[in-house]
Amino acid sequence: MSTADSGPAAPTRTKDARVAPALLRYRVLAYATGLWLLVLTAEMVAKYGFGVQDLPGWIAVVHGWVYFVYLLVTLDLAVKVRWPVGRTVGTLLAGTVPFLSFVIEHRRTQQVKRDFAV
Repeated sequence: MSTADSGPAAPTRTKDARVAPALLRYRVLAYATGLWLLVLTAEMVAKYGFGVQDLPGWIAVVHGWVYFVYLLVTLDLAVKVRWPVGRTVGTLLAGTVPFLSFVIEHRRTQQVKRDFAV
């Protein structure tokens, strides 16, 4: 009765006016976090891989703050769409692995759009 993509007992929920803005905030912060993580990764490769010394020290700080806001908006979305704990933690950790935030953002967005008709 359930499809392979929907997971175990994923009921189709009605449209909720609070989900669409939360999803938009999540998507923006997922991309921002992913981009800043790529910049941070490039900085680390340049610094430790090639010995470049004159790199700005604020890139890690910016990524840290963007990731913190990403955690907050992801938790907000998770509460509104009632994600299970495992899905929530996995989504939260996606901002720590280069390129993973883009992949997980796409999957979570498709799932929320399907489940909540937004």
